[in-house]
Amino acid sequence: MASSHWRGSVPRRRLRPRREPVVVELFHRAGAQPLRTSRRVTCDAKTLKGRVDVLELSYHVDYWYYLGWKDTFVSETTTAHQRDYALTMCERTTYTLQAVVGGRYHEVDSCHGAVDKTIRKSALEQEEALAVQLDEGEPCKLRISVAAGQIYNRRVIVCLVLFDPCHEVEIQRGENSGRALGCHNVVRDVREISEWYDKVREVMLDIEALRTVGEAVAVIVQEADSGHVLGAQKSLLAGPPRT
Repeated sequence: MASSHWRGSVPRRRLRPRREPVVVELFHRAGAQPLRTSRRVTCDAKTLKGRVDVLELSYHVDYWYYLGWKDTFVSETTTAHQRDYALTMCERTTYTLQAVVGGRYHEVDSCHGAVDKTIRKSALEQEEALAVQLDEGEPCKLRISVAAGQIYNRRVIVCLVLFDPCHEVEIQRGENSGRALGCHNVVRDVREISEWYDKVREVMLDIEALRTVGEAVAVIVQEADSGHVLGAQKSLLAGPPRT
């Protein structure tokens, strides 16, 4: 589905000051009871919605199936993605609710205040970034462009995250049984589509094929070994709403 090529004639540029959003990846299950008290408010994709400094994504995991309700938004790739982070961060287990910020920090229970503090910390520490651009380079083709930069001796990967901006689902089991909950930026698939070196990297993808999986796309550029996010952007995919 993907075709890629190098544009070696584009001159090398220094990493520019970070303007891309901080990536916040939330791992949870739809049947879980949000923790909302006067002192702690659970952070979720809905609470982060609208923040221009944040690219929030919601991953549903499958290891709570034994509680009796199968989450319809779970895929093997979403659960594996959290496990990959656990290995990178040298964590012995995975858990929900978890927020991974910038690919290298995580917060237990996804407490909103702690997550917000970590978002600000991540933005300050990542003063340089690789610019990511998404556009329709050709009719019905999504063009992904990652800027040139000077990052050496580290493997950098380009990941494609397909997601749906909004869903409403009736919870059948768990603490939220019988409730209809809104789910935001629900991830349907995660895939590595390319590696990045120091030159401009472009990848062309078929929009119609992508829309069979999700209504929107996020592209995350990160160091393979550390998980450190170097750049990210998201975009809706043109077409009618999926049913």
